[in-house]
Amino acid sequence: MVLLATSGMMLLPMLVDLYYGNRDWCAYAFSATLSAAIGSTLVRNRRKSLRAGLTLRQAFMLTPLSWFSVAAVSATPFFLADYGSVSGNLANAFFESVSGITTTGATVISGLEGAPPGMLLWRALLQWMGGIGIIATAIAILPALGIGGMQLFRTESSDRSEKAMPRVRQITLVICSVYLGLTVFAALVYWLAGMKPFDAVAHALTSVATGGYSTSDGSFGTWEANGIQWFATAFMLAGSIPFVLYVRFVAGDRRAFWDRQVRSLLMFLALVILLLGSWLALSGQYALEPAFRHAAFNVVSVVSTTGYATVDYTLWGNAAVAVFFGLTFIGGCTGSTSGGIKIFRFEVMAVMLKAHFLRLIYPNGVFPRTYGNRRLDDDVVGSVVAFLTVFFLCYFVLTVLLMALGLDFLTSASGAATALANVGPGLGEIIGPAGNFSSLPDGAKWLLSIGMMLGRLELFTVLILFVPRFWR
Repeated sequence: MVLLATSGMMLLPMLVDLYYGNRDWCAYAFSATLSAAIGSTLVRNRRKSLRAGLTLRQAFMLTPLSWFSVAAVSATPFFLADYGSVSGNLANAFFESVSGITTTGATVISGLEGAPPGMLLWRALLQWMGGIGIIATAIAILPALGIGGMQLFRTESSDRSEKAMPRVRQITLVICSVYLGLTVFAALVYWLAGMKPFDAVAHALTSVATGGYSTSDGSFGTWEANGIQWFATAFMLAGSIPFVLYVRFVAGDRRAFWDRQVRSLLMFLALVILLLGSWLALSGQYALEPAFRHAAFNVVSVVSTTGYATVDYTLWGNAAVAVFFGLTFIGGCTGSTSGGIKIFRFEVMAVMLKAHFLRLIYPNGVFPRTYGNRRLDDDVVGSVVAFLTVFFLCYFVLTVLLMALGLDFLTSASGAATALANVGPGLGEIIGPAGNFSSLPDGAKWLLSIGMMLGRLELFTVLILFVPRFWR
Protein backbone atom coordinates (compact mmCIF):
# COMPACT_ATOMS: atom_id res chain seq x y z
CA MET A 1 0.00 0.00 0.00
CA VAL A 2 2.91 2.37 0.73
CA LEU A 3 4.42 1.63 -2.68
CA LEU A 4 1.06 2.34 -4.34
CA ALA A 5 0.86 5.67 -2.52
CA THR A 6 4.41 6.47 -3.64
CA SER A 7 3.41 5.68 -7.20
CA GLY A 8 0.53 8.13 -6.96
CA MET A 9 2.80 10.86 -5.61
CA MET A 10 5.15 10.42 -8.59
CA LEU A 11 2.36 11.53 -10.90
CA LEU A 12 2.56 15.07 -9.49
CA PRO A 13 6.15 15.85 -10.61
CA MET A 14 5.37 14.04 -13.88
CA LEU A 15 2.50 16.44 -14.56
CA VAL A 16 4.63 19.44 -13.55
CA ASP A 17 7.39 18.46 -15.98
CA LEU A 18 4.80 17.87 -18.68
CA TYR A 19 3.39 21.33 -18.08
CA TYR A 20 6.83 22.97 -18.32
CA GLY A 21 7.79 20.85 -21.34
CA ASN A 22 10.60 19.00 -19.57
CA ARG A 23 11.34 15.54 -20.91
CA ASP A 24 12.08 14.14 -17.44
CA TRP A 25 8.36 13.40 -17.14
CA CYS A 26 9.18 10.02 -18.71
CA ALA A 27 11.37 9.16 -15.71
CA TYR A 28 8.47 9.73 -13.32
CA ALA A 29 6.03 7.86 -15.55
CA PHE A 30 8.30 4.81 -15.65
CA SER A 31 9.03 4.97 -11.91
CA ALA A 32 5.35 5.33 -11.05
CA THR A 33 4.52 2.31 -13.20
CA LEU A 34 7.30 0.28 -11.58
CA SER A 35 6.22 1.20 -8.05
CA ALA A 36 2.55 0.52 -8.84
CA ALA A 37 3.37 -2.86 -10.38
CA ILE A 38 5.36 -4.00 -7.34
CA GLY A 39 2.83 -2.61 -4.88
CA SER A 40 -0.21 -4.08 -6.60
CA THR A 41 1.50 -7.48 -6.85
CA LEU A 42 2.19 -7.46 -3.13
CA VAL A 43 -1.36 -6.36 -2.32
CA ARG A 44 -2.86 -9.17 -4.40
CA ASN A 45 -0.67 -11.76 -2.70
CA ARG A 46 -0.85 -10.52 0.88
CA ARG A 47 -1.71 -13.02 3.57
CA LYS A 48 -5.28 -12.81 4.84
CA SER A 49 -4.06 -13.23 8.42
CA LEU A 50 -2.40 -9.79 8.30
CA ARG A 51 -5.79 -8.09 8.05
CA ALA A 52 -6.35 -8.67 11.76
CA GLY A 53 -3.15 -6.79 12.66
CA LEU A 54 0.59 -7.31 12.82
CA THR A 55 2.45 -9.34 15.37
CA LEU A 56 5.48 -7.67 16.95
CA ARG A 57 7.85 -9.79 14.86
CA GLN A 58 6.03 -8.81 11.67
CA ALA A 59 6.13 -5.13 12.69
CA PHE A 60 9.89 -5.35 13.26
CA MET A 61 10.28 -6.91 9.83
CA LEU A 62 7.94 -4.73 7.81
CA THR A 63 8.88 -1.32 9.24
CA PRO A 64 12.46 -1.14 7.85
CA LEU A 65 11.47 -3.15 4.77
CA SER A 66 8.80 -0.62 3.79
CA TRP A 67 11.14 2.35 4.30
CA PHE A 68 13.97 0.78 2.29
CA SER A 69 11.53 -0.22 -0.47
CA VAL A 70 10.17 3.31 -0.79
CA ALA A 71 13.70 4.74 -0.81
CA ALA A 72 14.71 2.33 -3.57
CA VAL A 73 11.79 3.06 -5.92
CA SER A 74 11.99 6.79 -5.13
CA ALA A 75 15.60 6.82 -6.32
CA THR A 76 14.56 5.65 -9.79
CA PRO A 77 13.41 9.06 -11.15
CA PHE A 78 16.61 10.67 -9.86
CA PHE A 79 18.69 8.00 -11.62
CA LEU A 80 16.76 8.38 -14.88
CA ALA A 81 16.58 12.18 -14.78
CA ASP A 82 18.72 14.25 -17.10
CA TYR A 83 20.06 16.75 -14.58
CA GLY A 84 22.81 17.03 -11.99
CA SER A 85 25.02 14.51 -10.27
CA VAL A 86 22.14 12.07 -9.64
CA SER A 87 21.67 11.36 -13.35
CA GLY A 88 22.98 7.86 -14.09
CA ASN A 89 24.76 7.60 -10.72
CA LEU A 90 23.21 4.97 -8.47
CA ALA A 91 25.00 6.06 -5.29
CA ASN A 92 23.95 9.69 -5.73
CA ALA A 93 20.38 8.82 -6.68
CA PHE A 94 19.91 6.50 -3.70
CA PHE A 95 21.57 9.00 -1.34
CA GLU A 96 19.24 11.79 -2.49
CA SER A 97 16.22 9.52 -2.13
CA VAL A 98 17.14 8.26 1.35
CA SER A 99 17.96 11.80 2.48
CA GLY A 100 14.53 12.87 1.27
CA ILE A 101 12.41 10.07 2.71
CA THR A 102 14.22 10.26 6.08
CA THR A 103 13.75 14.09 6.07
CA THR A 104 17.50 14.52 6.49
CA GLY A 105 18.00 17.14 3.79
CA ALA A 106 21.60 16.35 2.85
CA THR A 107 21.93 16.74 -0.91
CA VAL A 108 24.28 15.92 -3.76
CA ILE A 109 22.56 18.25 -6.22
CA SER A 110 23.88 21.74 -6.91
CA GLY A 111 22.51 24.41 -9.21
CA LEU A 112 19.02 24.01 -7.77
CA GLU A 113 17.85 27.28 -9.33
CA GLY A 114 18.20 25.66 -12.76
CA ALA A 115 16.92 22.21 -11.81
CA PRO A 116 13.77 20.84 -13.49
CA PRO A 117 10.66 21.79 -11.52
CA GLY A 118 9.57 18.16 -11.39
CA MET A 119 12.79 17.19 -9.61
CA LEU A 120 12.44 20.03 -7.11
CA LEU A 121 8.84 19.03 -6.40
CA TRP A 122 9.75 15.34 -6.06
CA ARG A 123 12.45 16.15 -3.51
CA ALA A 124 9.94 18.17 -1.50
CA LEU A 125 7.24 15.49 -1.76
CA LEU A 126 9.69 12.82 -0.58
CA GLN A 127 10.34 14.77 2.59
CA TRP A 128 6.66 15.48 3.11
CA MET A 129 5.85 11.75 2.79
CA GLY A 130 8.74 10.88 5.11
CA GLY A 131 7.46 13.33 7.69
CA ILE A 132 3.99 11.86 7.95
CA GLY A 133 5.50 8.38 7.72
CA ILE A 134 7.71 8.83 10.76
CA ILE A 135 4.85 10.40 12.74
CA ALA A 136 2.73 7.30 12.10
CA THR A 137 5.68 5.03 12.91
CA ALA A 138 6.51 6.88 16.13
CA ILE A 139 2.90 6.87 17.34
CA ALA A 140 1.69 3.47 16.24
CA ILE A 141 4.70 1.16 15.96
CA LEU A 142 7.76 2.22 17.98
CA PRO A 143 5.96 2.42 21.36
CA ALA A 144 4.55 -1.07 20.81
CA LEU A 145 8.04 -2.36 20.06
CA GLY A 146 9.44 -0.74 23.20
CA ILE A 147 12.38 0.92 21.43
CA GLY A 148 14.54 3.50 23.18
CA GLY A 149 12.01 4.35 25.90
CA MET A 150 9.23 5.03 23.39
CA GLN A 151 6.90 2.86 25.48
CA LEU A 152 6.42 6.00 27.58
CA PHE A 153 4.19 7.26 24.78
CA ARG A 154 2.11 4.16 24.30
CA THR A 155 -1.43 5.00 23.22
CA GLU A 156 -4.60 3.10 22.49
CA SER A 157 -3.29 2.57 18.98
CA SER A 158 -0.07 0.93 20.13
CA ASP A 159 -0.67 -1.36 23.09
CA ARG A 160 2.10 -3.88 23.60
CA SER A 161 0.56 -7.17 22.59
CA GLU A 162 0.89 -9.86 19.98
CA LYS A 163 -1.68 -8.04 17.87
CA ALA A 164 -0.37 -4.51 17.65
CA MET A 165 -1.81 -1.42 15.98
CA PRO A 166 -5.57 -2.10 15.81
CA ARG A 167 -6.46 1.60 15.46
CA VAL A 168 -3.62 2.95 13.36
CA ARG A 169 -5.91 4.00 10.53
CA GLN A 170 -8.16 6.18 12.67
CA ILE A 171 -5.41 8.08 14.47
CA THR A 172 -3.35 8.44 11.30
CA LEU A 173 -6.24 9.98 9.38
CA VAL A 174 -6.71 12.69 12.01
CA ILE A 175 -3.00 13.49 12.16
CA CYS A 176 -2.79 13.56 8.35
CA SER A 177 -5.51 16.21 8.31
CA VAL A 178 -3.58 18.37 10.77
CA TYR A 179 -0.34 17.77 8.85
CA LEU A 180 -1.96 18.76 5.56
CA GLY A 181 -3.57 21.81 7.13
CA LEU A 182 -0.26 23.07 8.50
CA THR A 183 1.36 22.53 5.10
CA VAL A 184 -1.32 24.51 3.26
CA PHE A 185 -1.10 27.30 5.84
CA ALA A 186 2.69 27.44 5.49
CA ALA A 187 2.43 27.65 1.69
CA LEU A 188 -0.02 30.56 1.94
CA VAL A 189 2.20 32.41 4.42
CA TYR A 190 5.32 31.97 2.28
CA TRP A 191 3.45 33.10 -0.83
CA LEU A 192 1.98 36.18 0.84
CA ALA A 193 5.42 37.00 2.26
CA GLY A 194 6.92 37.18 -1.21
CA MET A 195 7.88 33.72 -2.44
CA LYS A 196 6.80 32.57 -5.87
CA PRO A 197 3.93 30.05 -5.67
CA PHE A 198 6.12 27.07 -6.63
CA ASP A 199 8.83 27.99 -4.11
CA ALA A 200 6.17 28.55 -1.45
CA VAL A 201 4.67 25.10 -1.97
CA ALA A 202 8.05 23.36 -2.05
CA HIS A 203 9.26 25.04 1.13
CA ALA A 204 5.95 24.45 2.89
CA LEU A 205 6.27 20.72 2.17
CA THR A 206 9.79 20.61 3.62
CA SER A 207 9.30 23.06 6.52
CA VAL A 208 6.48 21.21 8.27
CA ALA A 209 8.28 17.92 7.56
CA THR A 210 11.47 19.42 9.08
CA GLY A 211 13.22 18.15 5.97
CA GLY A 212 15.34 21.03 4.70
CA TYR A 213 15.33 20.55 0.93
CA SER A 214 15.19 23.95 -0.76
CA THR A 215 14.73 25.18 -4.31
CA SER A 216 17.84 27.36 -4.01
CA ASP A 217 21.49 26.57 -3.31
CA GLY A 218 21.42 29.44 -0.82
CA SER A 219 18.56 27.81 1.10
CA PHE A 220 16.60 30.44 3.07
CA GLY A 221 19.46 32.92 2.68
CA THR A 222 17.83 33.70 -0.68
CA TRP A 223 14.74 35.11 1.06
CA GLU A 224 15.07 37.73 3.79
CA ALA A 225 12.29 40.22 3.17
CA ASN A 226 8.91 40.43 4.90
CA GLY A 227 9.90 38.21 7.81
CA ILE A 228 10.04 35.00 5.76
CA GLN A 229 12.91 33.65 7.86
CA TRP A 230 10.94 34.24 11.07
CA PHE A 231 7.93 32.47 9.57
CA ALA A 232 10.14 29.53 8.55
CA THR A 233 11.51 29.36 12.09
CA ALA A 234 7.96 29.07 13.42
CA PHE A 235 7.02 26.32 10.95
CA MET A 236 10.17 24.30 11.72
CA LEU A 237 9.32 24.55 15.39
CA ALA A 238 5.73 23.51 14.66
CA GLY A 239 7.00 20.38 12.93
CA SER A 240 9.16 19.41 15.92
CA ILE A 241 6.18 19.30 18.33
CA PRO A 242 4.24 16.04 18.85
CA PHE A 243 1.36 15.96 16.40
CA VAL A 244 -0.95 14.24 18.84
CA LEU A 245 -0.94 17.52 20.76
CA TYR A 246 -2.44 19.28 17.74
CA VAL A 247 -5.17 16.66 17.67
CA ARG A 248 -5.90 17.19 21.35
CA PHE A 249 -5.94 20.96 20.90
CA VAL A 250 -8.39 20.74 18.01
CA ALA A 251 -10.51 18.40 20.12
CA GLY A 252 -10.85 21.11 22.77
CA ASP A 253 -7.90 20.58 25.12
CA ARG A 254 -6.58 24.15 25.37
CA ARG A 255 -3.67 23.04 27.58
CA ALA A 256 -2.54 20.38 25.13
CA PHE A 257 0.72 22.14 24.33
CA TRP A 258 1.56 22.51 28.03
CA ASP A 259 3.47 19.28 27.65
CA ARG A 260 6.71 18.45 29.41
CA GLN A 261 8.55 17.70 26.18
CA VAL A 262 7.39 20.93 24.56
CA ARG A 263 8.25 23.05 27.60
CA SER A 264 11.74 21.54 27.80
CA LEU A 265 12.33 22.03 24.08
CA LEU A 266 11.19 25.66 24.14
CA MET A 267 13.24 26.52 27.21
CA PHE A 268 16.34 24.91 25.74
CA LEU A 269 15.93 26.71 22.41
CA ALA A 270 15.27 30.06 24.12
CA LEU A 271 18.44 29.74 26.21
CA VAL A 272 20.69 28.82 23.27
CA ILE A 273 19.20 31.50 21.00
CA LEU A 274 19.55 34.17 23.71
CA LEU A 275 23.21 33.32 24.33
CA LEU A 276 24.16 32.92 20.68
CA GLY A 277 22.20 35.97 19.48
CA SER A 278 23.69 38.14 22.22
CA TRP A 279 27.19 36.99 21.34
CA LEU A 280 26.68 37.71 17.62
CA ALA A 281 25.37 41.19 18.39
CA LEU A 282 27.98 42.07 21.04
CA SER A 283 30.84 40.79 18.90
CA GLY A 284 29.75 43.13 16.12
CA GLN A 285 29.08 40.44 13.52
CA TYR A 286 25.45 41.56 13.05
CA ALA A 287 23.07 44.26 14.18
CA LEU A 288 20.59 43.29 16.90
CA GLU A 289 17.69 42.04 14.74
CA PRO A 290 19.79 40.08 12.20
CA ALA A 291 21.82 38.58 15.04
CA PHE A 292 18.78 37.10 16.76
CA ARG A 293 17.08 36.23 13.46
CA HIS A 294 20.06 34.21 12.22
CA ALA A 295 20.61 32.69 15.65
CA ALA A 296 16.96 31.67 16.03
CA PHE A 297 16.61 30.33 12.50
CA ASN A 298 19.78 28.24 12.44
CA VAL A 299 19.49 26.94 16.00
CA VAL A 300 15.88 25.85 15.44
CA SER A 301 16.86 24.41 12.05
CA VAL A 302 19.57 22.19 13.55
CA VAL A 303 17.73 21.17 16.74
CA SER A 304 14.55 20.37 14.79
CA THR A 305 16.83 18.49 12.33
CA THR A 306 15.44 20.49 9.40
CA GLY A 307 18.75 21.56 7.91
CA TYR A 308 17.86 24.89 6.32
CA ALA A 309 20.41 27.69 6.64
CA THR A 310 20.36 31.47 6.22
CA VAL A 311 24.13 31.94 6.39
CA ASP A 312 27.24 29.81 6.75
CA TYR A 313 27.28 29.67 10.55
CA THR A 314 30.65 27.87 10.54
CA LEU A 315 32.15 31.32 9.84
CA TRP A 316 30.95 32.57 13.22
CA GLY A 317 34.01 31.14 14.95
CA ASN A 318 35.21 27.93 16.55
CA ALA A 319 32.88 28.29 19.54
CA ALA A 320 29.86 28.48 17.23
CA VAL A 321 31.05 25.41 15.33
CA ALA A 322 31.28 23.50 18.62
CA VAL A 323 27.79 24.67 19.65
CA PHE A 324 26.22 23.57 16.37
CA PHE A 325 28.04 20.24 16.52
CA GLY A 326 26.48 19.59 19.91
CA LEU A 327 23.05 20.76 18.75
CA THR A 328 23.17 18.19 15.94
CA PHE A 329 22.45 15.38 18.39
CA ILE A 330 19.53 16.94 20.31
CA GLY A 331 16.43 16.58 18.13
CA GLY A 332 12.86 17.66 18.78
CA CYS A 333 9.98 15.86 20.46
CA THR A 334 8.95 12.28 19.88
CA GLY A 335 5.83 11.97 17.74
CA SER A 336 7.01 14.86 15.58
CA THR A 337 8.75 14.91 12.21
CA SER A 338 12.17 15.76 13.69
CA GLY A 339 15.01 13.30 14.15
CA GLY A 340 17.92 13.24 16.59
CA ILE A 341 18.14 11.62 19.98
CA LYS A 342 14.91 13.42 21.05
CA ILE A 343 14.49 15.76 23.96
CA PHE A 344 12.64 13.27 26.19
CA ARG A 345 15.65 10.96 26.37
CA PHE A 346 17.78 13.76 27.77
CA GLU A 347 15.04 14.43 30.30
CA VAL A 348 14.96 10.77 31.35
CA MET A 349 18.74 10.80 31.75
CA ALA A 350 18.48 13.96 33.87
CA VAL A 351 15.91 12.27 36.13
CA MET A 352 18.19 9.25 36.48
CA LEU A 353 21.25 11.37 37.31
CA LYS A 354 19.32 13.39 39.88
CA ALA A 355 18.11 10.22 41.62
CA HIS A 356 21.63 8.78 41.52
CA PHE A 357 23.24 11.86 43.11
CA LEU A 358 20.55 11.96 45.80
CA ARG A 359 21.23 8.31 46.64
CA LEU A 360 24.94 9.11 46.96
CA ILE A 361 24.11 11.85 49.48
CA TYR A 362 21.32 9.93 51.27
CA PRO A 363 22.08 6.21 50.89
CA ASN A 364 18.94 5.16 52.79
CA GLY A 365 16.61 7.60 51.05
CA VAL A 366 13.84 6.66 48.63
CA PHE A 367 13.73 8.79 45.49
CA PRO A 368 11.06 7.76 43.00
CA ARG A 369 11.85 8.41 39.34
CA THR A 370 8.98 10.10 37.56
CA TYR A 371 8.47 11.68 34.16
CA GLY A 372 5.39 13.74 33.40
CA ASN A 373 3.55 12.41 36.49
CA ARG A 374 4.37 8.86 35.41
CA ARG A 375 6.67 6.48 37.19
CA LEU A 376 9.79 5.63 35.21
CA ASP A 377 9.88 1.86 35.13
CA ASP A 378 13.16 0.02 34.86
CA ASP A 379 12.36 -1.14 31.32
CA VAL A 380 11.98 2.48 30.16
CA VAL A 381 15.22 3.55 31.81
CA GLY A 382 17.02 0.52 30.44
CA SER A 383 15.67 1.19 26.95
CA VAL A 384 16.89 4.79 27.01
CA VAL A 385 20.35 3.80 28.24
CA ALA A 386 20.54 1.06 25.60
CA PHE A 387 19.49 3.48 22.88
CA LEU A 388 22.09 6.09 23.82
CA THR A 389 24.79 3.42 24.05
CA VAL A 390 24.00 1.98 20.63
CA PHE A 391 23.56 5.44 19.10
CA PHE A 392 27.03 6.60 20.06
CA LEU A 393 28.54 3.21 19.22
CA CYS A 394 27.06 3.49 15.70
CA TYR A 395 28.28 7.07 15.55
CA PHE A 396 31.82 6.00 16.43
CA VAL A 397 31.84 3.16 13.90
CA LEU A 398 30.40 5.34 11.13
CA THR A 399 32.95 8.09 11.82
CA VAL A 400 35.85 5.64 11.67
CA LEU A 401 34.57 4.06 8.46
CA LEU A 402 34.24 7.48 6.80
CA MET A 403 37.79 8.38 7.85
CA ALA A 404 38.98 5.06 6.45
CA LEU A 405 37.67 6.25 3.07
CA GLY A 406 40.01 9.25 3.23
CA LEU A 407 37.73 11.96 4.67
CA ASP A 408 39.10 14.39 7.25
CA PHE A 409 37.99 14.17 10.88
CA LEU A 410 35.60 17.16 10.87
CA THR A 411 33.85 15.97 7.72
CA SER A 412 33.65 12.39 9.00
CA ALA A 413 32.52 13.26 12.54
CA SER A 414 29.92 15.83 11.48
CA GLY A 415 28.77 13.69 8.53
CA ALA A 416 28.15 10.70 10.79
CA ALA A 417 26.32 12.90 13.29
CA THR A 418 24.13 14.60 10.71
CA ALA A 419 23.25 11.26 9.12
CA LEU A 420 22.29 9.44 12.31
CA ALA A 421 20.44 12.49 13.64
CA ASN A 422 18.83 13.25 10.22
CA VAL A 423 19.89 16.90 10.35
CA GLY A 424 21.22 17.56 6.84
CA PRO A 425 24.28 19.79 6.56
CA GLY A 426 27.43 18.87 8.40
CA LEU A 427 30.40 21.05 9.28
CA GLY A 428 33.48 22.12 7.39
CA GLU A 429 34.11 23.36 3.87
CA ILE A 430 32.89 20.21 2.11
CA ILE A 431 29.54 19.31 3.69
CA GLY A 432 28.88 22.44 5.73
CA PRO A 433 25.83 24.68 5.25
CA ALA A 434 27.54 26.30 2.24
CA GLY A 435 28.48 22.98 0.59
CA ASN A 436 26.92 19.63 -0.25
CA PHE A 437 27.74 15.94 -0.33
CA SER A 438 28.38 15.51 -4.06
CA SER A 439 32.19 15.45 -3.80
CA LEU A 440 32.25 12.57 -1.29
CA PRO A 441 33.32 9.16 -2.58
CA ASP A 442 30.49 6.78 -3.47
CA GLY A 443 31.41 4.50 -0.57
CA ALA A 444 30.84 7.36 1.87
CA LYS A 445 27.43 8.07 0.34
CA TRP A 446 26.35 4.44 0.78
CA LEU A 447 27.53 4.49 4.40
CA LEU A 448 25.73 7.77 5.09
CA SER A 449 22.57 6.42 3.44
CA ILE A 450 22.63 3.48 5.84
CA GLY A 451 23.25 5.89 8.73
CA MET A 452 20.28 8.07 7.75
CA MET A 453 17.97 5.07 7.65
CA LEU A 454 19.28 3.74 10.96
CA GLY A 455 18.73 7.08 12.65
CA ARG A 456 15.26 7.59 11.20
CA LEU A 457 14.07 4.17 12.35
CA GLU A 458 15.53 4.50 15.88
CA LEU A 459 18.40 2.04 15.29
CA PHE A 460 16.96 -1.08 16.91
CA THR A 461 14.20 -1.54 14.35
CA VAL A 462 16.90 -2.21 11.76
CA LEU A 463 19.65 -3.75 13.89
CA ILE A 464 17.41 -6.42 15.38
CA LEU A 465 17.09 -7.98 11.92
CA PHE A 466 20.78 -8.92 12.15
CA VAL A 467 20.31 -10.87 15.39
CA PRO A 468 20.18 -14.62 14.50
CA ARG A 469 17.67 -15.39 17.25
CA PHE A 470 15.14 -13.03 15.64
CA TRP A 471 14.76 -15.51 12.77
CA ARG A 472 14.33 -18.64 14.90
